Amino acid sequence: MIEFRYDTQLLLEAEGIDEDELFDYITENFVGDSLLVVTDDDTTKLHFHTNEPWKILEYCASLGEIYDIVVEDMDRQARGLKG
Repeated sequence: MIEFRYDTQLLLEAEGIDEDELFDYITENFVGDSLLVVTDDDTTKLHFHTNEPWKILEYCASLGEIYDIVVEDMDRQARGLKG
């Protein structure tokens, strides 16, 4: 049984993103695990396991432009199905 079903990944293009502040905000306001936030110039890579990926997408879209969005269903993958 997978506790957090959706592997959510995206790139965020926005000026002035502090990766530590973004990490802390997501940790405090969203339910999930395996959070990674890495920033290089104006691009941030985010990876998060959650049951509500749409909330992460909505929040990140409020910060800037999101692209290269991937949401994979890890429960389906664990059952040998296409995720």
